[in-house]
Formats: sequence, structure tokens, C-alpha cells
Amino acid sequence: MEWMIYGANGYTGALMVEEAVRRGLRPVLAGRSREAIEPLAQQYGLPARVFRLDKPDAVAMGLRGMDLVLHCAGPFSKTALPMVKGCLEAGAHYLDITGEIEVFAACNALDAEAKQRGIVILPGAGFDVVPTDCMAAILKLELPGAVNLVLAFDAPGGPSPGTAKTAVEGLGKGGRVRINGEMRKVPLAWKTRTFDKAGEARLAMTIPWGDVYTAHISTGIPNIEVYMCVPPGTVANLRKLRRLGPLLGFSPIQALLKKQVEKKVRGPSEQKRRDAETWVWGEASDAAGRQVSAILKTPNGYTLTVLAALGIVSKLMAAQRPIGGFYTPSRLMGADYVLRLPGVKRLPGN
Repeated sequence: MEWMIYGANGYTGALMVEEAVRRGLRPVLAGRSREAIEPLAQQYGLPARVFRLDKPDAVAMGLRGMDLVLHCAGPFSKTALPMVKGCLEAGAHYLDITGEIEVFAACNALDAEAKQRGIVILPGAGFDVVPTDCMAAILKLELPGAVNLVLAFDAPGGPSPGTAKTAVEGLGKGGRVRINGEMRKVPLAWKTRTFDKAGEARLAMTIPWGDVYTAHISTGIPNIEVYMCVPPGTVANLRKLRRLGPLLGFSPIQALLKKQVEKKVRGPSEQKRRDAETWVWGEASDAAGRQVSAILKTPNGYTLTVLAALGIVSKLMAAQRPIGGFYTPSRLMGADYVLRLPGVKRLPGN
């Protein structure tokens, strides 16, 4: 089976290549920059392809002969749809590492075509949203009548450049939650609360994380909020930015903020990834007030992204071809998938 890592020269893509080679896998390395891709491919003795995503013919040529694509080149708001449509035409399974709600929705809209063509479309194959999606599915199994779901995480170590740029894009869109089954727009840092981390109260705020979309598909739970642990100053700053509203999405402002990201953000070092343990909390409750909860301790989010995505690659490369269509991680891999990943441990809920 031939498969590709597109965006192999990016921060997360390079980590993906390193681990794939360590496992004895031989992906095709691909991306938009010949100057970046070809030396990387030579370093590992792997095949290389160079093509952009803005022309369907170039995408079709670039994907020729591929059975699977692991797409790591953001911003996925711009790159996901051209690649997933190329995969549909090529008959290649599509995975990516997005956390963007709009990307999940666009991919889900292609479910019928993916079923017809017998290929899997699974965005969010990394830290966005494997641990939280599996947590949601686990809690749903433990409380089948759940109607409320709260997910949260504390992911120290700092973002990659791509993650930081995605966060900048989200500023003009505000927050998202799910209420009575419907996606609702809410202000930035709409709610705050604390979560217990080994006896320490960690402040968290609501964020428009992908699970607001995907956890509803995985579980059917109608009310969903997702929180991220942040310093108090971050909450205060975001609430000040509310006054700017849609202006934050204005192209010149976006360009300025992204230029700052390019200057300042490099992504966590190997040492930081080793040291920065991630915590994930989940709480579900039903209409009668019954509640279940759980905590996961996982490796750093970028390490978990590599482990989770390559595990899904291995599943799809197995001899038995799964039924095509749009999938969330827990629907393809099972609710316990995250618990089978190295370094992941479940703790009792609060």
C-alpha cells in the first residue's frame, strides 16, 4: 500500500516522518516547496513529490498511485478541501490533523461520496481530536443517557507555528458551543471554570475546539462545551478583544498577526515535548443529574498527534478495507483507542 505524508517539512509533519521511519514505514514525502521536501526525502532515503493544492490537475498528478494521504500542511481552512477532493478522485483514504470545526463540517458533507468510492475521510487524527473524542465516547458508554458533555485539556509546552496561525484565524470567528444539538456562536472566552490537576486548580476557558462538532457525531450528546487551561491574563485579554469582533478577521489584521507568529513561534523543543505532560478531563451528565467523569494523562500533544495518526494509518493499511465514509477517531478506532496509545493512562474522575 502506497501512502503519503503531505506537509512533511512542517513542524508536525517532520515529527511524523521521523517516527514513521523509526517504525520501518516508507511514506512518500510531499509538500509545496521543492527546496524543503527533496532534502528531507534524501535524508531518509524516501520518495518525494512536490505539488501545490491550488490546481486540481496538479493535485491529481501528485496523488497518482496513492492509497492513503496523511495531510499535515495547514492552515487546513485553506488546504483540507482541495486535498480531500483530490483523495476522492484518486481513491485514497484521507487523514489530517486539524482541529477546525469548519473543516470537520466540510469533510462530513462529503460522507456520501466517500461511501460510494469506498474511502475513509477522517480529519482530526491527532491531538485534535483523538483523546477528547475517545473521552467523549467512553463517557457515553458509561452513561448512555448523557445529555451534557464537558471536555477540557491542559497542554503545556507551547504551540507549533501552524497551531498558532490557526488560533489567529479563529479570533474573528468567536467561540463555539453546542446547545440542544445546535452549534451556537458565543463570545471569546465565553465561560471559565477550574479543573483539578493533582490537587491544583487549573483555570480554563471555553474554546471552539473540534469536539463541539465531532463529539456530537460520535455520541449524539446535544450539549457540549470544550475548555482549555490558560493563564488568567489570557482570559482577560481575549475578553478585551471581544470589542473588535469581526475586525479580528480582517485580512490586513490577520496578516499582521500571522507575521508575528512566523517571527516568534518555533514549536516546542524535543526536551519540552518530553517534559510537557498533557491532561484531559471529561464530564457527562444526564437529565436526572447522574454524572460520570474521567481524566487522561497523555504525552505532549505533538507526540500524541504522531502516535495517534500513525496508529490510524496502520489500521487503514491493514488488509481488510473498512467501509468508506466520514469518520471520527472513536467511530473508526473504538472508544478505547486513546487508551491503547503509548504513555496514555486513565485516572479516576473528580
